[in-house]
Amino acid sequence: MAKLVIKQKRSSIGILPNQRKTLAALGLRKINSEREHEDNAVTRGMINIVKHLVEVVKK
Repeated sequence: MAKLVIKQKRSSIGILPNQRKTLAALGLRKINSEREHEDNAVTRGMINIVKHLVEVVKK
């Protein structure tokens, strides 16, 4: 299965609580932090919630 590298590009200050929890579930804590996840529907849905805060690269 393909992998996605997710990088946090914007701060989590001032965002909605569900978006903050989604970032935490993705493993992102600070700006420029990166995590690698499987490319599946669950991960894509989480990325969709915080798409304005992250950058996604297919690996």
